[in-house]
Amino acid sequence: MKIKRRFTSKEGGPYAEVDFHTVTSEIRNPNGSVVFKNDAVEVPSDWSQVASDIIAQKYFRKAGVPSISRPVREDSVPEWLWRHEPDRKAINALPEDKRSRGETSAKEVFHRLAGTWTYWGWKGGYFGNEEDARAYYDEMTYMLCRQMAAPNSPQWFNTGLHWAYGIDGPAQGHHYVDYQTGKLTRSKSAYEHPQPHACFIQGVDDDLVNEGGIMDLWVREARLFKYGSGTGSNFSKLRGSGESLSGGGQSSGLMSFLKIGDRAAGAIKSGGTTRRAAKMVTVDIDHPDIGQYIDWKVVEEQKVAALVAGSKLASKHMSEVMKACSEWDGEDGNARFDPKQNKTLKTAVIQARKAMIPENYVQRVIQFAQQGYNEIEFKTYDTDWDSEAYLTVSGQNSNNSVRVSNEFLEAVEAGGQWNLIQRINGEVCETVEARSLWDKISHAAWACADPGLQYDTTINEWHTCPEGGRIDASNPCSEYMFLDDTACNLASMNLMKFRHGNGDFHIDNFEHATRLWTITLEIAVMMAQFPSKEIAVRSYDYRTLGLGYANIGGLLMAAGYSYDSNEGREICGAITAIMTGVSYSTSAEMAGELGPFKRYAENATHMLRVISNHRNAAYGGVAQYEGLTVTPVPLNAKNCPDHKLSKAAENAWDRAMELGKKNGYRNAQATVIAPTGTIGLVMDCDTTGIEPDFAIVKFKKLAGGGYFKIINQVVPEALVNLGYSESQTKEIINYAVGHGTLVGSSTINHDTLGSKGFGSEEIKLVEAAVANAFDIKFAFNKWSLGEEFCTQTLGFTDEQLNDVSFDMLIALGFSKSDIEITNTFVCGAMTLEGAPHIREEHLPVFDCANICGRIGKRFLSAESHIHMMAAAQPFISGAISKTINMPNSATVDDCANAYMLSWKLAIKANALYRDGSKLSQPLASSLVDEEDLDEFMDAPAAVKAPVVAERIIERVVEKVVEGRQKASRARLPHRRKGYTQKAVVGGHKVYLRTGEYEDGSLGEIFIDMHKEGAAFRSLMNSFAIAVSIGLQYGVPLEEYVDSFTFTRFEPSGMVTGNDAIKMATSILDYLFREVAISYLDRDDLSHAEKDDLLPDTIGDGDTESLDVEHFNKIASRGYVRNNLVVLNGGAGSATGTDGVDTTASIADAPNGMTSHQADIGVQSVPSNGTSKTVAVSETVMDAVDEKLAQIREARIKGYEGEACQECGNFTLVRNGTCMKCDTCGSTSGCS
Repeated sequence: MKIKRRFTSKEGGPYAEVDFHTVTSEIRNPNGSVVFKNDAVEVPSDWSQVASDIIAQKYFRKAGVPSISRPVREDSVPEWLWRHEPDRKAINALPEDKRSRGETSAKEVFHRLAGTWTYWGWKGGYFGNEEDARAYYDEMTYMLCRQMAAPNSPQWFNTGLHWAYGIDGPAQGHHYVDYQTGKLTRSKSAYEHPQPHACFIQGVDDDLVNEGGIMDLWVREARLFKYGSGTGSNFSKLRGSGESLSGGGQSSGLMSFLKIGDRAAGAIKSGGTTRRAAKMVTVDIDHPDIGQYIDWKVVEEQKVAALVAGSKLASKHMSEVMKACSEWDGEDGNARFDPKQNKTLKTAVIQARKAMIPENYVQRVIQFAQQGYNEIEFKTYDTDWDSEAYLTVSGQNSNNSVRVSNEFLEAVEAGGQWNLIQRINGEVCETVEARSLWDKISHAAWACADPGLQYDTTINEWHTCPEGGRIDASNPCSEYMFLDDTACNLASMNLMKFRHGNGDFHIDNFEHATRLWTITLEIAVMMAQFPSKEIAVRSYDYRTLGLGYANIGGLLMAAGYSYDSNEGREICGAITAIMTGVSYSTSAEMAGELGPFKRYAENATHMLRVISNHRNAAYGGVAQYEGLTVTPVPLNAKNCPDHKLSKAAENAWDRAMELGKKNGYRNAQATVIAPTGTIGLVMDCDTTGIEPDFAIVKFKKLAGGGYFKIINQVVPEALVNLGYSESQTKEIINYAVGHGTLVGSSTINHDTLGSKGFGSEEIKLVEAAVANAFDIKFAFNKWSLGEEFCTQTLGFTDEQLNDVSFDMLIALGFSKSDIEITNTFVCGAMTLEGAPHIREEHLPVFDCANICGRIGKRFLSAESHIHMMAAAQPFISGAISKTINMPNSATVDDCANAYMLSWKLAIKANALYRDGSKLSQPLASSLVDEEDLDEFMDAPAAVKAPVVAERIIERVVEKVVEGRQKASRARLPHRRKGYTQKAVVGGHKVYLRTGEYEDGSLGEIFIDMHKEGAAFRSLMNSFAIAVSIGLQYGVPLEEYVDSFTFTRFEPSGMVTGNDAIKMATSILDYLFREVAISYLDRDDLSHAEKDDLLPDTIGDGDTESLDVEHFNKIASRGYVRNNLVVLNGGAGSATGTDGVDTTASIADAPNGMTSHQADIGVQSVPSNGTSKTVAVSETVMDAVDEKLAQIREARIKGYEGEACQECGNFTLVRNGTCMKCDTCGSTSGCS
């Protein structure tokens, strides 16, 4: 084939216009520990630090590269393409530690990739002559170097190690089909034929142990997971629960085997890496066990919640039973263990029964107490993703999808019935309402983000090779859909690199790159080895490719078009059409020289029909589609702002059709749109795949650690294209990013700080701290200013400075509004909403997948994501990997409507993620208000205060007027007990103080809002007085609880610092949940814990004698609920968390107690007859506050709020159906 040069010259080579420099690459954990470091990494000068880190940490070969190598002569290959091998004689003369090394330069990686492709391309006859081969090598090297495109990660890992360095190893059970003989061959080495494929689909038969069966699949999956690839399978061939077995008996059903496979995948995940196995499980909608499958993850999430809540409940009641046995003040002997005689024990047993604690376990605790122990510790669980609760349940190691047909969806719309079919005899085993199954799917997606849907009829109507079988499954990310036992290697082009100087899309360069990368992926099929014989044969037979693109979101924003606009969708559709049209025409060109794929002849009619439908969509759907029941969304040239794109799309498909009729096609599929996770970072893409951007302001990494804020690189260009002047653009950007200085601030500035006692040196320290601060308060603390200045000049106490809730600016006399104004000026709003000069009609251009910044309100709707997918899907061979983001307020019906809309727009697959649908993931709504909660949430704070007051007064009047009666006031004692509870509700600190009567009942409350404005703070204080007076006049606490729980107004959202309440719809909802749990035993108002982020460390406390009978008169009943424990025991007693070993040794056990009895999974302390009080350390709450602050900061920055499992940083972003880390590049997908 003829290879033209567009980016390089014959004389200059690939690097003529590229500067390189050496950088330090370092990735750290949040605690500062080094994950990876390389002091001498050579990369192109315009690469970001993140891209440099990714190639150095992920893609450099870190060891085994020979220090000296020599070429291996091959007469049929040009000398400059000869492969190399270690020069053993020269190497042996070197010191042992100098004989091998790791890669240190990006040039080495580019060379081994492009060189290997050229080498195999030459051997396979892909180039017309040596000049074409040299041009190909230079052009490919240039595109890698300039971040114009990148292959999937397995190419970077494996390709070229044998060709460039002679690295090899024993075969791993792989196979390939020899490109010359066409014979299936078993690999003899690990790297001579590299493994460049990321995506696999594997079949599974209804057979237990034979090859191709269920247990064999787990082995095949393990081989893929071990080397970082992903796989998907359709399990619909497996018979349902209760179906007959050949040897008699009944099948245990689909779910029993899926759970085994899930466990196997989880084990591979933990075998040397923290990366989750990339796996897709698919089941057809007519499978007998489909109902159980749909609810699989819903039920497993419920199990987690039950484990968390149940373990804490069991621990509570069993401790009470143990306490009743050990602290009884009646006669000794067996009477204390008899509930009929020990009334306290009887009460504890009854309460345990009410809480559904198993009778056997209650009896076991009593028996344990009889053996002389007075404390029992029952293990409790939390909802952290890596916690034992999640490890205990199944279904956590795969993406799940349901295959739905047009017939099923039509039955849903018509309210019809649906038959579930047995796998063995094909008979109907059950008939259900189609709508009930649909509702079950929608609810499951709403509740736990699984299952996704794959639209079976649409997928197979676009199938190019139906003679080879149906398409039943996909890879884990759902973009590759083809026959079972096939593979796909991916590559993606960075659209931002294909633009003219004026910003117009560079069609010629894009077509040239598409052609070369299609050739590259085809060469990769020819040179590759595969993990099974079946995949090797079918890959040879069909030769499927996966070319795609990234950065469409950035391209549209730079051009000044909203992601949710007709113009944006037409640009996306046209570019996609050009890519696939050119890719297929290149495939037909290769078929003219090398022949079409082996199975083309039997599928020629089908493939030409599919190509014709693609072409028709490119022409606007003017002709009749052939063989399609759901018609796609065609191009509409009238809406495309660049008519050259529309014309190029038509031309590309004309040529693809013309050459295909003449030559056939070399490849059964050509394109997909993948998540481009790690490779998106190495190309410095603002957006990945077909996704929009996730944030306007980014935090770019600095060499050696640290970050600096920078506006999304396309925003300034977009503002200019929208007509803003240079000065206006600068002001808008400063508003979003911040000025990074107090100079020019209207509220807190050098003068106002000077009046508070700040000298020139202290102001310099503040200026240095605010330069890249996320929040201005981080610059005002004892670490930034020095403890001596804070105490001696500013007059703060050590207690204030050490309190994590202490706000120095408030203490200095600045108002909350002053701080907010300064925060926006210095640190930036991180959104363009509210920016000076910005026009309302231009804000949609800058909409992101998530709400941006502290004050942002806008985000892209679920429908906008679906419509963008629909614009691209008619021009993609495979499918699109994308997750539809939905707010926490989305309903089950919203999920159903999103899935239904996807089907009607001819999308092949879809998955939903509703914010907060996973127990382990924090809510975005804890940081920002949902748009559809209440109208008043959009109003400024000054307007909201009277609205809140009105709502509170309405509720007070409603209850007090109804129950008005004369009553006398019961005064509280002058010295009274109670407790103080600090918590954070939706980012706002709340302090609750209670006052109690001598009998422990509640008589008053005090409420203080930390850092709130005068109006709201005073309002809450007055409200607390009103409630207190009502309580003292006999208004039942139950009435207040029933009136004010579940009230909805801001602040609301996530609650931190409270061990029983994790979410609240308002401050009042939180307050009355707290007093209800503490004083009314209303456990129904408490939640499963969000995260036990740190273990509770309990101090030694003071040992003193305690009369339990008078307990209520000297200690707060509310405080006792969780934070005070009274134990019988001697001075050596301990709670098991204060550094004292509490496990009784066998030697200390009472006579007759066996080692088995001692080791029953509990921790215990022998009784010595005295008491000890233990108090919880306040550092626990402060540490949790700090961790939750990290999560909150991450969510405001646009990240998901979860910690990366590899590097620990809170920089995970949703990426297609996967997650990727912007710090270390790890991804849960297969690309």
